[in-house]
Amino acid sequence: MDFKGLDLNLLVAFDALMEERNVTRAASKAAVSQPAMSAALSRLRTHFADPLFIRSTSGLLPTARAKEIGLHVSKALNELSHLLAPDDNFAPENRKISFTLGTSEYPLMVLLPGIMRAISEQAPGVTLHVRTFIDRDASVSMLDAGEVDLVIGIPPTRPENRILSLPLFSDEFVTLIRRDSDAARNGMTLEAYLAMSHILVSPEGNHYGLVDEQLRKMGLTRELRLTLPTMAGVAGVVQQTGYVATVLKRSVIVSEKHQNILMTPPPVALPEIPFYLLWHRRSDDSNGQKWLRKLICAQARELL
Repeated sequence: MDFKGLDLNLLVAFDALMEERNVTRAASKAAVSQPAMSAALSRLRTHFADPLFIRSTSGLLPTARAKEIGLHVSKALNELSHLLAPDDNFAPENRKISFTLGTSEYPLMVLLPGIMRAISEQAPGVTLHVRTFIDRDASVSMLDAGEVDLVIGIPPTRPENRILSLPLFSDEFVTLIRRDSDAARNGMTLEAYLAMSHILVSPEGNHYGLVDEQLRKMGLTRELRLTLPTMAGVAGVVQQTGYVATVLKRSVIVSEKHQNILMTPPPVALPEIPFYLLWHRRSDDSNGQKWLRKLICAQARELL
């Protein structure tokens, strides 16, 4: 391989010469003939415009320029060997590697803390970069572009053969009300529900959600008084105003606790929401990603 006029195999020869300080032994280490090693040294001297190694009674002595180069060549060759070698023996506890995870707010709240605990225990050298998205179909374009290694979220609206997936868990909706509300005292009926002021959590910024869709099928509507892009602050608003919010259960469990808030089943039939782990087919055989996928699945099982 040629890089800016230098055959990278010459760096292997240079590294062997730095370690052995002898042409014959360096040739053996690099698995080339002695004449080939001598020719490599000549080419290195020409490229760097420096003798690099001076003969002495104790062997080849590196020049100041060779010592300077040697600090970087050994590290670069070591990194290249990790990059080019198959990762069949991926050992997370000994690796410094980074992954990028795409996720929406909900998995970020309920699953990421456990994932990071497991990573910190099993692979302290691993770095995880998190990118958020709103549109569920954005996960496909992010995986296609290589912007993320894995995605945790609701499955895309249209299946793609190149995108692989595993189910992680699902969650049910609950309705949040104040403990001192009439609905808490008398029971959350559909009539009481519709009489209240509602909060809608919509990362997309919509003014119409799953509850509204179900009510529409029944010929009913509700009064929205607040729309939010995230779960942050929902329970606090319910506590301060007496409004009602219908959200996924685990997002409430892991959020800030409010003693005056009660979780009740919604008076409207709502489906459970499934969350999946998604990745690109081109990454399916990566042992590093296999390890991370297994770790994420194990954390998801703890939620069940």
